[in-house]
Amino acid sequence: MNILRRQREAAERLDEHWQPRLYARWIAVALVVAYGIAFILENGRHVSVHFVFKSTRVSLVWVILLSVALGLILGIALSQIDRRRRRARSEQ
Repeated sequence: MNILRRQREAAERLDEHWQPRLYARWIAVALVVAYGIAFILENGRHVSVHFVFKSTRVSLVWVILLSVALGLILGIALSQIDRRRRRARSEQ
């Protein structure tokens, strides 16, 4: 009987320490990091970027990330402009 009680207590302690959300988050973070590394490795080749007055060669991953950043910034700016315009209309 003593052995069964010890096993039950050990199982209860294990249940107290089992945190499925924490492990799910760690798995999600690991997958995102692995995807990021694979993305960088797959898009590492150099490409020519032509600006209006100048051309340069840069890694494709930087072109993609710069495009994403510019799109994000422009999207936020446009949403703020739209919000202010709607607020100004509603105040009139």
